[in-house]
Amino acid sequence: MSNTGDRPEQPQAPLIEHLIELRSRLLRSVVAILVIFLGLYAFANDIYLFVAQPLMALLPEGSQMIATEVASPFLAPFKLTLVAAVFIAVPYVLHQAWAFVAPGLYDNEKALAIPILTSSVLLFYAGAAFAYYVVFPLLFSFFTQTGPENVAVMTDINAYLNFVLKLFFAFGVAFEIPIATFLLIASGITTVESLSKKRPYIILGCFVVGMLLTPPDIISQSLLAVPMYLLYEVGLLFGRLARRKKARREAEEEDA
Repeated sequence: MSNTGDRPEQPQAPLIEHLIELRSRLLRSVVAILVIFLGLYAFANDIYLFVAQPLMALLPEGSQMIATEVASPFLAPFKLTLVAAVFIAVPYVLHQAWAFVAPGLYDNEKALAIPILTSSVLLFYAGAAFAYYVVFPLLFSFFTQTGPENVAVMTDINAYLNFVLKLFFAFGVAFEIPIATFLLIASGITTVESLSKKRPYIILGCFVVGMLLTPPDIISQSLLAVPMYLLYEVGLLFGRLARRKKARREAEEEDA
């Protein structure tokens, strides 16, 4: 049995065995996504209506979304269902990735990796939920109320889907900032003090990223940039806590 921090003592497997195991893990992930997709496809239209609800609730009475391409009524729900299947399967896919790399990790690396993976998944889901329940109502309310009076809002279903998927992804990734900040500090690449001094640049960077990842309007950019900065501060907080915990543990080891 290995001590804490020691590399597990296992015989070196040939490269071909690693490739076979990798293929097996990938196939399992693909099968899981396919099974979830097949289970969800019967509800493809309902899933689309759920995602479209934030906009539909703000359209004038009698208004509806439109399809400007022949295949859009089929392809848009199909595409959304496939994305939803991947979204749901993320924990299993990450579990397969973990099972592949875990045998080569140190014990202390395993102890750190599991909470980070779990937190990453939960934060990505939280970012998508924040986009749906907070950002979409505010954003669509702004868009539908600022147009000319004689212009009817009739959004194409495929264009709407591409728009919301981009925002789901942007907010999901943005909510990973605490993990990235914590890893930078924990790995010794930078320090809490150094990152704290760079706050003005971080704020500017958040708005630049918001400009690049969201539609060209100040509302959506701000709704992404402000949470990004707040999550950056959360990452600094956890970095401080981790540093204090490490210092306390080292002090206890010296006393022992």
